[in-house]
Amino acid sequence: MAAVGLRLLRALGLLRGPRRLMATQAGAQERLRRGFETLQVRPEKEHVLHVQLHRPDKRNAMNGAFWREMVECFQAITQDSSCRAVVISGAGKVFTAGIDLVEMGSELLMVEGEDPARKAWNLRRKICAFQESFSVLEKCPKPVIVAVHGACVGAGVDLICACDIRYCSQDAWFQVKEVDIGLAADVGTLQRLPKIVGSQSLVNELAFTARKMMAPEAQSCGLVSRVFPDKDSLVQAAIAVAEAIAARSPVAVQGTKENLIYARDHSVPESLRYMAAWNMGMLQSQDVVTAAQAAMDRKGPEGVPFSNL
Repeated sequence: MAAVGLRLLRALGLLRGPRRLMATQAGAQERLRRGFETLQVRPEKEHVLHVQLHRPDKRNAMNGAFWREMVECFQAITQDSSCRAVVISGAGKVFTAGIDLVEMGSELLMVEGEDPARKAWNLRRKICAFQESFSVLEKCPKPVIVAVHGACVGAGVDLICACDIRYCSQDAWFQVKEVDIGLAADVGTLQRLPKIVGSQSLVNELAFTARKMMAPEAQSCGLVSRVFPDKDSLVQAAIAVAEAIAARSPVAVQGTKENLIYARDHSVPESLRYMAAWNMGMLQSQDVVTAAQAAMDRKGPEGVPFSNL
């Protein structure tokens, strides 16, 4: 139970003092305002941010700056209490072509170290840093909706597997490409995809053969939950869902995400204990009273003001 309590404190941000929290909030918003080289971040609706992979001339291939900026961006979003939901999409004709092999190839192959052990240690450090670029989506307490159009290749599949809700357009296709370039996918697909689609056989087939999965199959197996006619309708639908999420109590929504992820990785009894420990504090929120009163007054959540979290 001590471990559960510490996790709760960290998740709720209660290990920081109020002054540090205010400074962190201001710093996060300033970081988002400064912008990024490979990402475009803009507000879409109240409490909703739209993060766009923004290297359209390179098919949104993931270069060195991208891997660093994803961490910076979503750490800032985590600290920005005015943001309650996030949409991710890709600029240009495709979602992403995956890793930028032209730029990143030398970084992966030319590893510093005096001997094989030290080279291996340094390479492990790099791989862990790459993994964090997508794990940060899962660690972000705000729900993340990804809207995929066109190609979603290699590391793009790793990215979307770390998101909470996945939509795509009819022209979307997905490819676990890594075996075609001589490596095993190492930043999340092999760990998260089996828990998403529920068929180990299908995951094995996709990972061993690197074949393309088209939008209808992606929906039927559960990789995406909705398919839209084109990119415009896809992105607008994702933003509308994000807006609906942002209208709900952030205490309730962010607590739901935290407990869904915890339950995925733990047994039912462990997850129920964690849920009880979580809600013994969260049920004391004023949001419960506000939402209950709105329901009795037959008001929808969109008309109820909730404080930022």
